[in-house]
Amino acid sequence: MRPTHCPGPEPSSKPRPTLLAPPTPARGRGGGVPLPHWPAVDRHDGRDWQSALVFGVLRSFGVFFVELVAAFEEQAARVSWVASIGIAVQQFGSPVGSALSTKYGPRPVVMAGGILAASGMLLASLATSLTHLYLSIGLLSGSGWALTFTPTLACLSRYFSRRRSLATGLALTGVGLSSFAFAPLFQWLVSCYAWRGALLLVSALSLHLVACGALLRPLSLREDPIVGGPAAQLTSLLHHGPFLRYTAAITLINTGYFIPYVHLLAHLQDLDWDPLSAAFLLSVVAVSDLVGRVVSGWLGDAVPGPVARLLMLWTALTGVSLALFPVARAPTALMTLAVAYGFTSGALTPVAFSVLPELVGTGRIYCALGLVQMVESIGGLLGAPLSGYLRDVTGDYTVSFMVAGAFLLVGSGILITLPHFCSPASASKPWDLVTEAVDTAVSRTRDGLGED
Repeated sequence: MRPTHCPGPEPSSKPRPTLLAPPTPARGRGGGVPLPHWPAVDRHDGRDWQSALVFGVLRSFGVFFVELVAAFEEQAARVSWVASIGIAVQQFGSPVGSALSTKYGPRPVVMAGGILAASGMLLASLATSLTHLYLSIGLLSGSGWALTFTPTLACLSRYFSRRRSLATGLALTGVGLSSFAFAPLFQWLVSCYAWRGALLLVSALSLHLVACGALLRPLSLREDPIVGGPAAQLTSLLHHGPFLRYTAAITLINTGYFIPYVHLLAHLQDLDWDPLSAAFLLSVVAVSDLVGRVVSGWLGDAVPGPVARLLMLWTALTGVSLALFPVARAPTALMTLAVAYGFTSGALTPVAFSVLPELVGTGRIYCALGLVQMVESIGGLLGAPLSGYLRDVTGDYTVSFMVAGAFLLVGSGILITLPHFCSPASASKPWDLVTEAVDTAVSRTRDGLGED
């Protein structure tokens, strides 16, 4: 008998950081008594769920990868392009989301992205060929993810100058929580309703991105007129040496970062693991990822010195753990590596996004984050297919994981060249174009939030 009810997730109850400078009270439309205007971070603004519904789905795609290889009788390299195109479009299209958010605000942009992401999954459930999946999940859902992730994260970064790493880590915990839940959930859905029915339910789940977008509360900063429009910001960023080196490092990191989420489950099945046991190991990675994000966010604010040092450390450790995956054969060794990879890969995420405002300033964060995501899409596009190709050529995933680890190690080496990396802790200050006072000042929300 098939189950008829799937319990929903429990509401999140984790604490939220305190806003440094709360928005000014807004008056009602009639110009009467000012209404209370609570800080955005005191409410459930959907940023953690937004990250969950984007990268939680992407990280759990390995469940569908195995099913699609069997259903379409295709090689691993060709099926790998489904997830890779989705990741690449999400990142390559990020400047579009950034530009639209600069003009219209992130709220309508994220809501539109949620509709696109859900539509792509819906059409994917009707696919009859890999080309259909490339267009539905890769192009359509990827475009929706491009309109959701970058504007949301940039909106968060504008709220904080202190404790930015911790705030980012907490906002991204949804990725770890959803990865823990989605891998076994998707495997269960596939076993009950086949991969088409499972994708249809993932489409319904992705539609919640619209609600997450509606809860965003964008801010206008006093420095916005100083940094200029998108064209002026883009020109200055393309002549910013540290930003270009940071972008190159992140692109290399991104090439190997997603390999386990696409191919680890297939690697475990090559080792004769049961599919549900393999999905459980992905959940272990997700739990470790969640812990790593919170710990790294706290360390990023507590440890003196530039955040780039922590990013380099976590990136190097992630690369080492990736390269060791083919060596481990025993379940205990694989479990240990899964914990190590999950913790370090999760730990590098919040500090990676915290380094960027230190390099270019909070006022240019929309444009900078969109440009970084666009360039790193090259790594996201090529990483998984390259890993699948190496598996088809060699017969196993040994070379695939070692090459993935090498990409991260090279990226960690480039991070050493960032400004103030080797400077004493007292000498390291955020390399911003505006003062701290201007950086944290908040005038009012862009779209008149609080007017009832």
